[in-house]
Amino acid sequence: MDFDGLSVDQAPPISAPLRFFLTAPLFAVLAGILILLSDAQTLSGRYSMDAIAITHAITIGFLSFVMLGALTQMLPVLAGVKIAKVDMVAKISHFFLLFGTLFMIFGLEYDFSKLILSASLFLGIGFLTMIVSMLIGLRNVVNATPSVKAMITSLVFAFIIVLIGIHLLSSHGSGKFSELHVLLANIHSVWAIFGFAGVLIIGVAFHILPMFYVAPRFKKFCKQKVVWLISFGLFLWLILNLFFDSYSVVAKVWVALFFWAFATTVYLKLNARRRPISDITVWYWRSAAIFMTLGAFAWAINDFYDEKYIVVVSILIGGGFIFSIMSGMLYKIVPFLVWFHLNAKGYMSIPTMNDMIDKKLAKTQFLLFIISLVGFIISFFLPYILPIFAITFIASMIILEYNIVIPVLIYAKIIKTKPDFDMSMFTMKVEK
Repeated sequence: MDFDGLSVDQAPPISAPLRFFLTAPLFAVLAGILILLSDAQTLSGRYSMDAIAITHAITIGFLSFVMLGALTQMLPVLAGVKIAKVDMVAKISHFFLLFGTLFMIFGLEYDFSKLILSASLFLGIGFLTMIVSMLIGLRNVVNATPSVKAMITSLVFAFIIVLIGIHLLSSHGSGKFSELHVLLANIHSVWAIFGFAGVLIIGVAFHILPMFYVAPRFKKFCKQKVVWLISFGLFLWLILNLFFDSYSVVAKVWVALFFWAFATTVYLKLNARRRPISDITVWYWRSAAIFMTLGAFAWAINDFYDEKYIVVVSILIGGGFIFSIMSGMLYKIVPFLVWFHLNAKGYMSIPTMNDMIDKKLAKTQFLLFIISLVGFIISFFLPYILPIFAITFIASMIILEYNIVIPVLIYAKIIKTKPDFDMSMFTMKVEK
C-alpha cells in the first residue's frame, strides 16, 4: 500500500467510524425483511410508503452510515482535517441517525404521523451535526487535493439534500404537501445519488485506488475537472427541470456521460494495477463499474419511457454502483482500521488485513449480493419471484455483518494484551 500524503497522526479514535460501519449492514438486513414482507406490485410504485421506507432503510441506514463513517476516518487522514470533538460528534450523529431512520421506516410503514415528524427532527440533527462539523473543519484545509475538493462538494450536496429531505418527511408527517413536492423529491433523490454519493465515490477513488490497489494514478484532467463538470450538469438539470422540463434529458445525458467515463476509467485502472492480486473488493469495484455504466444510460433514457423503469434504474445505480462500492469499502476499511490502530499502539504480532476476513465467506456474500440485484431487476417484470431474492439479500447482508464484526473482535481481544512496544515515546499518536 502507498501511504503517501496520509496524515496518520490525525486519525480519529477507532470507535468513531466503527459505530457507523457496524450498524450499516443491520439496516440492510431490515430492508431485506421489509422487501420480503411487502407486495412486489406496491414496491414498483416509486411513491408508495413501502417503497419510500425500504429505499431509505438502504440509502440512509446503509449507504449514509457507511459514507459518514468513511468521512469520519478519511477527512482527518487524507486532508489533515481536525473535526472538533470528533468522538462526541460521531456519538451524537449516530444516535440521532439510528433512531431517526427507525422512526422514519416504521412511521411510514404504519402511517404514524408523530413518529414521522420525530424522524424528520432526529434525522436533521443527526445529519447536520456531522455535515456541519466536517464543513467547519474543512475551512482550514491547507492542501486542498482533488479528493478533498470532491469531499467538500459532496458535503455541500449532502447539506442541501438533508434540508430538502427534512421538508419532504415533515410533509408526510403533517399531511400537507406543496405544489413542488414531486420536484423536490426528484432533486432530493438525484442530488443524493449523483451529487452526494457519486461525487464522494469519485473523490475517494482518486486516492483509494492507487493506495490500496497500487493502480495507476488518475490523470490531471479527471482529478481537476470531472467533479466540477458533474456538479455543473446537476445544476443544469435543476434549472431545466424548473423552466424547460422537456429538455432536462440533455443534462441527464451530460451527467451520465461523465459517470460512464469514470466507471470505464476505474475498470481499466484495476486491470492495469501493478499487483494484479484479485480479492473481493476488486470484484465489488468492477461490478460497480459495470452497473454504473448500465444505470447511468438507463437513467438518461428513462425519460423517453415516462420514468416507467425508475425502479430498475435505482437498483442499477443505487444497488449495483453505490451499494457495491460501500460494501467493498467495508471489507477494506474495517481491517485497515484494526491493523492501523493496533500498530499505532505498539502491537506487532497481529493478523494482516487480508487474514482478518474469511475469503470464501466474503466471496459467498458477494455472489449472493449480485444474485439479489439481478433478481430484483427480474422481479420488476416477474413480481412473484421477489421473495426468493429478498432472502438471498438478507443472507448476504448477515454474512457482511459477520465479516466486519470479526476484525473488530480481533481488535477487542488483542487490545486487552500488553503491546510489543511502548509507543508513548513517539510523536505519532492516535487521538483518544
